[in-house]
Amino acid sequence: MADMSTADAGRSTVAKTSPGRFFEDFRLGETIVHATPRTVTSGDVTLYTALYGPRFAVQSSDAFAKAIGYPGAPVDDLLVFHIVFGKTVPDISINAVANLGYADGRFLKSVYPGDTLSATSEVIGLKQTSGGDSGIVYVRSIGRNQHGEIVLSYARWVLVRKRSPGTPAAFELVPELPKAVLPEALGESCPALALAGYDDGLAGSPFRWGDYQAGERIDHVDGMTVEEAEHQIATRLYQNTAKVHFDGYGARETRFGKRLIYGGHVISLARALSFNGLGNAFHIAAINAGRHVAPLFSGDTVYAWSEVLEAAELPGREDVGALRLRLVATKNLPCNELPLKQGDQYAEGVILDFDYWALLPR
Repeated sequence: MADMSTADAGRSTVAKTSPGRFFEDFRLGETIVHATPRTVTSGDVTLYTALYGPRFAVQSSDAFAKAIGYPGAPVDDLLVFHIVFGKTVPDISINAVANLGYADGRFLKSVYPGDTLSATSEVIGLKQTSGGDSGIVYVRSIGRNQHGEIVLSYARWVLVRKRSPGTPAAFELVPELPKAVLPEALGESCPALALAGYDDGLAGSPFRWGDYQAGERIDHVDGMTVEEAEHQIATRLYQNTAKVHFDGYGARETRFGKRLIYGGHVISLARALSFNGLGNAFHIAAINAGRHVAPLFSGDTVYAWSEVLEAAELPGREDVGALRLRLVATKNLPCNELPLKQGDQYAEGVILDFDYWALLPR
């Protein structure tokens, strides 16, 4: 038998693991192919429902969805978003300090149980912070189904640590992103509906698109307390490996001293709460902008309210109309006074400011 030390002599040691990308590792214009395609199952849908309790009838009932023209109940739009987002985390935000915002998001095709989702991202911008210890990475992420069809496209920007603080950025560019998706681009995200089969009683709301006016504010009334276990399960469901959500031991050294709850968890909680007042807003067609204003921790209670920013007709569509909604979530602060900003600053307790287009039956 050969002596192992002799047999191994001269061999170089190659690391089999990766610490993830730091700010210096990103290059403007590069395309990143993310690992692990994910087949969405009815089990994923059930667990998502158990975590947030969304009650929108189109996504809850095959029978309801088929009655209005879908082949079956589509997967909740935000579940699609989270799965695609989760694919990107190991390559984009594993070393993130915080996810800062979203823009120009479009849900382009319905997803059903049995579909397989994969993701790619293009680096569209880079900017280092004034402190020199981190930088902002801007990406455009694309989710596709098993046929190569784009189901979701969105931009986001994330604050990422530097491997070597103080190292200057090789190149900087802040991309120009639209402030909102145009209404005429929304119709393709939803098949033509047979409104004769749309039952307001089963949907849980008598209020359709024409019943809402720009400037209207809706207090969604209910609150939901976040538990430690459920946000851990949720993040694992999306295969989101961000350290700030999982590593409680490592989080002791952060400014908060504990794990942060994934910002997408807040979006899903607020969206589920919005059913009370927007029960017929069955489909998220686009994300115009989004900002995680402040962190959320287990034990906090989330409340939400919405402002109708705009009501838009869709070209060639008599079955649905679009509402541009500003969804605001707060923690430990019931929304009956509808707080948002105090001067130029967000009010204490505001954790999410989310601008999106939803489709409602006419």
